[in-house]
Amino acid sequence: MDRRTFLKTASLLPATGALGAAFFHAGAHAASPAEVRLDYAYYSPTSLVLKRFGWLEEDLKKDNTGVKWVLSQGSNRALEYLNGGSLDIGSTAGLAAVLARANGNPIRTPYIYSRPEWTALVVAKNSPITGVAQLKGKKVAATKGTDPYLFLLCALRGAGLTKSDVEIVHLQHPDGRVALETGKVDAWAGLDPHMAASELEAGSRLIYRNVNFNTYGFLNVREEFLARHQETVQRVIAAYERARQWTVANPAEAAKILAEEAKVPLQVALLQVKLRTDFSNPRPSEQHIAALREAAPILQTEALVRPGTDVHRVIAELIDTKTAAPVFAKAGTAGSTLVAGAK
Repeated sequence: MDRRTFLKTASLLPATGALGAAFFHAGAHAASPAEVRLDYAYYSPTSLVLKRFGWLEEDLKKDNTGVKWVLSQGSNRALEYLNGGSLDIGSTAGLAAVLARANGNPIRTPYIYSRPEWTALVVAKNSPITGVAQLKGKKVAATKGTDPYLFLLCALRGAGLTKSDVEIVHLQHPDGRVALETGKVDAWAGLDPHMAASELEAGSRLIYRNVNFNTYGFLNVREEFLARHQETVQRVIAAYERARQWTVANPAEAAKILAEEAKVPLQVALLQVKLRTDFSNPRPSEQHIAALREAAPILQTEALVRPGTDVHRVIAELIDTKTAAPVFAKAGTAGSTLVAGAK
């Protein structure tokens, strides 16, 4: 090791007490980008915790790397931003990430931010609809390219229906809630916290729930950014891991942050964080690959990917089990920490 490298490494040693600052090596400084662009989303409470406390900014400023936060209203927006190069790291649902990669979006997933039950099929308080089969011929709001949209397709298929049996009204998640509550659609493939708010504030009813149709929360990275700035990505993951562990230890406080950011009542945020989100198992593994393989056939049966697409290969290329390995080793993460309501 030359003198310059030794001095640079030594200067960073005091920072290793914080989880977010634990991943440095000799070539880190030269490879640091001027800015990291990542999203925050109301469906990802840990992103809100990380944004609130500024742990990532505190760590990356050592290398003069700035942090730019961009709001994602749904997986479709995050994936659009990643594909267009306006985000480096973005939060989506797992199956939505598979769909995007299968259709040419060059992303990889090195971290799982949650396993949520964030979507269900919702009807208005006084709706006569009680089951999925009754949606035939009805208008259903959904956000194309997101987990709720794919959840809807899976639910319809389970009831012997296809998307041609309903009129899908393509709306962003907040607009879907408004359309449901104002009677412009008969049902909605909802997303928390909007779904929880509609339940608690408008009396909307969940007519179909299936946690197995809710795919994991994926933190995705543009391949080009990962190839050039792997250590920076590891530091982002380390900061996420710090936020996840804080959320596990402080679910009520995390819910308060969500309530403030999303401008929803605290009881709505508590429902999402404490009862519908499992923050365990953040490390990408065979468990996540198996879950995606089980869910992925809907992409082919509904012709959402090109004919002949090897979806299993797409999943294998998407899931990155190596990048975060040193993060988890340093943090001592076994991937089994649970919070109340974990499934």
